[in-house]
Amino acid sequence: MKRAERLHALSELLRRNGSRGSSAERLAREFSVSVRTIKRDLGALERSGAPIWSRPGPGGGYGVAAGASLPPVSLSAAQAVALMAAVSAAPDAPYADLAASGVQKILDVLDPRTRARAEQLADRVWVDVPPTPSRAIRSALEEAMAEQRVVRIRYTSRSDVGTTRDVEPVLFASTNGQWYLIGWCRMRNAMRWFTVSRIERASVTKTACEGHGIDEVGTPPANARPVHGRGV
Repeated sequence: MKRAERLHALSELLRRNGSRGSSAERLAREFSVSVRTIKRDLGALERSGAPIWSRPGPGGGYGVAAGASLPPVSLSAAQAVALMAAVSAAPDAPYADLAASGVQKILDVLDPRTRARAEQLADRVWVDVPPTPSRAIRSALEEAMAEQRVVRIRYTSRSDVGTTRDVEPVLFASTNGQWYLIGWCRMRNAMRWFTVSRIERASVTKTACEGHGIDEVGTPPANARPVHGRGV
């Protein structure tokens, strides 16, 4: 059995066992591998985001949280490299760090042969990217967007005028090689586009957004689309 197939079978077995759990020794016998291999597989599943729990002592073992679903991961080497290239080429994109972490989780559960081929192919794909905004600023903007809370920013305009704004985040948008935070500016009482690279500081407040929607931003460019993947 290939490793990817074993990982999927292992996750399904744990899910079926429910709250009973299974010891590493029992799992090793079930799949005719060593206890060390099973523990390595369990670690790979956990790194991939699987809700694995462990309980020490007699009657303990390993299991999967109730209601969890663990679909199989089956990618070709080229598909894996496509994900790596997309993430590497856009380190300044919103949630880029989480994307990189997600790709690594996928790589962790690929079978060794496919992963080795992907790593070899990845050596043949280079990217040259500009410096990115500070991690602290990006984290604050990402959190404010996800939680729909007002973010306080220190912003320098193109005319080098600095202001402090309270902004209700509505959209992240990329155009002409720049990322923008689009949101309702409480100082201007209007929707505004803020170039992320011009944001000097950002902090998430405890104030909830008041519900300004995407429809208030205006008509998007003809080739603009959300990143949910449909129609790509």
